[in-house]
Amino acid sequence: MAGYALKLKCKSGQMVLKGLSPLSTVTDLKSKLASLANIKENCLHVLSGFPPKPLDLNCDDSTLEAIGIASGDTLIIEEKQPPPDIPEKTDSFLEGRHHIAESHLNRPGILMRKVVPADNSCLFTSIGYVLGGKVDPTCSTFMRQIIAEVVSNNPDVYSEAILGQSNSSYSDWILKPDSWGGAIELAVLSEFYGLEIDVVDTLNAIINRFGEDQHYAQRVFLVFDGIHYDPLYLEPLEGNDIQTIFPTSDDKVLQEAEQLAREAKSSRQYTDVHRFSLKCLVCQQLLTGQTQAQQHATSTGHMSFGEIAS
Repeated sequence: MAGYALKLKCKSGQMVLKGLSPLSTVTDLKSKLASLANIKENCLHVLSGFPPKPLDLNCDDSTLEAIGIASGDTLIIEEKQPPPDIPEKTDSFLEGRHHIAESHLNRPGILMRKVVPADNSCLFTSIGYVLGGKVDPTCSTFMRQIIAEVVSNNPDVYSEAILGQSNSSYSDWILKPDSWGGAIELAVLSEFYGLEIDVVDTLNAIINRFGEDQHYAQRVFLVFDGIHYDPLYLEPLEGNDIQTIFPTSDDKVLQEAEQLAREAKSSRQYTDVHRFSLKCLVCQQLLTGQTQAQQHATSTGHMSFGEIAS
């Protein structure tokens, strides 16, 4: 029991929490976290695991062992004021709207690209990387479930006109591992995690900022070449840990991302979505470009495609 320790990431930096045991309660944990992070207990929001998932802090008498917190685990701590007039929620997936803090901000460094597998889940793997710091394609299952729950529970917002198919069909489709993510999925995950997701579009040399109107405190960066997403990270010049989460008040890193977009476009680091080759994974028909794929999906109902070598 004496060696029990938890790693913490919060707005004041990284630290180690000692003095608890597997039999300590959630009440004990909240008291310690509130003191160390200088956040009121009722404003604590905690993420744990990978991909980071919200920790239920309402089960006061439960032990840390019972809720799956083990020695050596990392907890991401953030302060969040509950919005007024919150409707009652029945699904725990919808309670994950959290800011995520990162220490050692405003360090000089170079914005770099981390290549993730091109397996139709690259968007989700990329978001998992900027949140958790490692490439793990299995995190896509959790994120797909989040999106399906949000969309199916909001049919008026996510109508057939928005989705390009019925709400129920889309909710089934996005759960499939060969379904690609895009703007709809980015918007949902931006709200779920409570941070701005900025996508560097190398085809058009622009940055699409999902969640910009919500004025989140933190942002992350992805790069998109027309068909594939990769995460971006800051490699510090002094050789310390990389940084993947940035304050939205940091205009410098946003300017660096804009410069990266311009340089990538000028060097043609993108895929022409009108000419790249695809294959329908349902009927094996060969297609060229995004338009043919959309027409094929509309006429056949087939929604699964894979890129092939030209």
